Amino acid sequence: MKNRIITISRQIGSGGKSAGKELASLLSVPFYDRAIVDLAAKESGMDAEFIESGEQMITSSMLFNVATMGYGGYFTDAGNTLTDKIYMAESKVIRAIAEKGPCVIVGRCADYILREYDCFNVFMYAQNPVRVQRIMEERGVSQKEAEKIIKISDKRRSRHYEHYTGRSWGKATNYHLCIDGGETGYKLAAEIIMKAAGLK
Repeated sequence: MKNRIITISRQIGSGGKSAGKELASLLSVPFYDRAIVDLAAKESGMDAEFIESGEQMITSSMLFNVATMGYGGYFTDAGNTLTDKIYMAESKVIRAIAEKGPCVIVGRCADYILREYDCFNVFMYAQNPVRVQRIMEERGVSQKEAEKIIKISDKRRSRHYEHYTGRSWGKATNYHLCIDGGETGYKLAAEIIMKAAGLK
């Protein structure tokens, strides 16, 4: 197969993570999502759970400021916020992963970070009723709570992506392929990505 990396950006509840796992399995290549957090923790010296909770918190909210006090306050010695430090650590890890060869990477601005690599960038979305239903089933929450999770997630992901890339999250022209995961399901989505990327 080509020395090509697949990046999948996605809305919560769209099936993007499942499609990524399926695709990696079909291609017999490594899949990276949560593993990036663990590797970034080793790189930065920060706790993995702290990184996961702070990845998309670019605002100086009171709760995040309090949470960061154990890591020396909101700003690091270099004048960057701790979220900047997390982004830089994850960026370094993502580039190191890309150097190893073909793989599937979900989220974390990988499409932008690896813009100089041979990547095929995908954005997965779904209609809100589909997303709400999936989140209700996966997390065992009420419809109201699922809707709240979607609203918060979309806001954070969009703000985080735009802050670090200068691009609009979810804008079709930023990706090679956009897929409605509600219409395709994750298995068909994986096959579509594989074919569109020239890997089948």
